[in-house]
Amino acid sequence: MIYKKFRINATIRLILLTATIFIFFYTWLNFEFFITPVLIAVLALIQVYALYKYVDKTNRDLASFLESIRFSEFTRTFQVEGMGSSFDELSRAFNDVIKDFQTVRSEKEEHFQYLQSIVQNIDVSIIAYQRDGLVEMINKSAKRLFQLTGLKNVKQLYTISPELVDKLLTLNPGENVLVKVQQEDDILQLAIFGTEIKVQHKHIVLATIKNIQSVLEEQETEAWQKLISVLTHEIMNSITPIASLSSTIDTMIKSINQAREEDDNANFDEETVGEIQQGLQTIHKRSTGLMHFVNTYRNLTRIPKPNFKIIKVIDLFKSISPLLDEELRQAGIKFTCEVEPDTISFSGDEELLEQVIINLLKNAMHALDGRPEPTISMKGFLNKRGRVTIQVTDNGEGILPEVLDKIFIPFFTTKPKGSGIGLSLSRQIMRLHGGSITAYSQPEQGTSFTLTF
Repeated sequence: MIYKKFRINATIRLILLTATIFIFFYTWLNFEFFITPVLIAVLALIQVYALYKYVDKTNRDLASFLESIRFSEFTRTFQVEGMGSSFDELSRAFNDVIKDFQTVRSEKEEHFQYLQSIVQNIDVSIIAYQRDGLVEMINKSAKRLFQLTGLKNVKQLYTISPELVDKLLTLNPGENVLVKVQQEDDILQLAIFGTEIKVQHKHIVLATIKNIQSVLEEQETEAWQKLISVLTHEIMNSITPIASLSSTIDTMIKSINQAREEDDNANFDEETVGEIQQGLQTIHKRSTGLMHFVNTYRNLTRIPKPNFKIIKVIDLFKSISPLLDEELRQAGIKFTCEVEPDTISFSGDEELLEQVIINLLKNAMHALDGRPEPTISMKGFLNKRGRVTIQVTDNGEGILPEVLDKIFIPFFTTKPKGSGIGLSLSRQIMRLHGGSITAYSQPEQGTSFTLTF
C-alpha cells in the first residue's frame, strides 16, 4: 500500500489542524478569553508549518535528486526517515538510480581514459582545432614532432613553417596534403589528413600528421638502386665488348708494327685486315647503341608541361580508336570500348594522355601474340571513390609477379626490341596530372592497366 502511512499521518495532522482551528473560533466567539485564543492560533500556525514541512520533504528530496542528475553529482545518498515503508522504498529507488548513474559515469570515464591513452600514445601526431586555429587537443606525438610543450593556436606554428599553418587552416575534410618543413638540422616531409566533426555547436578539424621523410628516403634509395642497377647493366653490356675488342685490335696492331720493324717488305693477309675492320665496326655499333641508350634516358627528363583543359573520356576514346583500328583488325584482335556514364570528364592534356593510352594498347597487342581469341577492352568509369578511371585490359598470358614489380622501372623490358621507357613515361605523365597508373595481372588470365585521375 503505497504511501499508506503518509496518508494516515497527513489525515491525522489535517484533523488536528481542523480541530485546533475550530477550538480557536469557538473560544474566540463564546468566551471573553484573550490569551487562550492566541495560544491556540500559535498552535495552529505551528501545525500548518509542520504539515507543510512534512509534505514538502518529498518534493525537496525529488528536486535534490533531479539536481544531482543535472549536475552529475552522484556521490550523495537519500534518506527519507520517519515517513513509512513506502518512503523507504522511494529512498531505495533514488539510491538505486544514483548507483546506476555512477556505474554509467564510471564506464564512460574508463572509456574516455582508454581513448585518451590511445590518442596520446599513438605514433601519429594529432591536432584538433577550430577553424580560427584555436586548439582543442594536441597529443604527445605532435608535441614531440614540433618540439612543443603546449599549443593554444595553430598560428603559433608560423615560426616552424608558414606553409604548414596555411595548409592546416584551409584543410578540407577528407583532403590529403604534403608539406615540407625545412629546419636547421632536419627536414620534415609531413603528410596531413583532415577530418571535420561537430561537437557542441563547434566545428572541429581533426588533423593527423605523419612524418614520412624516412619512408620517402627509403623509397627514393630503393628507386635509385633499381635505376643504377639497370643503367649499370646496359652500360656494361656495351662497355665490355668495346674494351675487349679494343684490347684485341691493339694487340693485332702491335703485332703488325713489330713485323714491319723486322721486315719492311712484310705483307699482311686480308684476313687480319678484315678482323681489324670487323672489330672497329663492332666498336662503332656498340658505341652507337650506347649513345642511343643515353639519348633515350634523356627523354625521361624532357616531358613537356601538361596543357590542362576539360576532356570528355568518350571524346578521348574516339580520337584514339581510329589510330589503331587497322592494326587491331590485321592482328585479329577483338577490341571493345565502353564509357559509363558517357558524360564523365576531367582536366588533363589530351596529347600526353593519348600517348599513354596508345602505349598501353600497343603493349596489350604485343601480349596477345599467338593467343587464342585475343581481346582488348578499354573502359572509362567512376571508381568507388568517385574518381575518373580509364582501364585497358587484355586476355594475354599475363605478367609474372616478380616481373610486375619492375615494369615501371626505366629501361626494364620483357620485349626483345623494347626500350623499357614507355611505362616509365606513362607513370611520369600521370603524376604530372595528379593521378596514378597501376597494373594487375595473373599468369594466363590477362593484364589490366588502370589510370586514375
